[in-house]
Amino acid sequence: MAHAKVEKTNAARLLDRAKIAYELVPYEVDETDLAATHVAAQLGEPIERVFKTLVLKGDRTGYFVCVVPGDHEVDLKAAARVSGNKKVDLIPMKELLPVTGYIRGGCSPVGMKKIFPTWFHATAADYPFIYVSAGVRGLQLKVSPSELIAYVHGALADISRKA
Repeated sequence: MAHAKVEKTNAARLLDRAKIAYELVPYEVDETDLAATHVAAQLGEPIERVFKTLVLKGDRTGYFVCVVPGDHEVDLKAAARVSGNKKVDLIPMKELLPVTGYIRGGCSPVGMKKIFPTWFHATAADYPFIYVSAGVRGLQLKVSPSELIAYVHGALADISRKA
């Protein structure tokens, strides 16, 4: 059975350059349902392993990134604490593309326009691999969390809670 050739994304090419092992895993996109729960169902993986990349802005430090399990939401107080801010908020959707170079449903922690401080929810370390967006809708990176966190100069923190 022939598989359709999956186009490498910029995020995948960056991981190649860094010699980080990963797998590109395509899934069926539903433009009306960009939720991580849909992605997890398409992949046949538990939602705890499918992480979403969220961009926030703090009142002191500016933009930063939180990567949290698909069934979680960012705890704004915890995110403010770990990022050195008093107050933080998710950025408005219209800012996502100009700030990161990515669109909603395709935002990867790898290869944003600039390098932003990045925190991964502590549970990422519990798994041999996690899924994050490969930088486009319909494609996930299956990657070692420790290698990914090291590559983006990220850190683990308790930054979210179940939605």
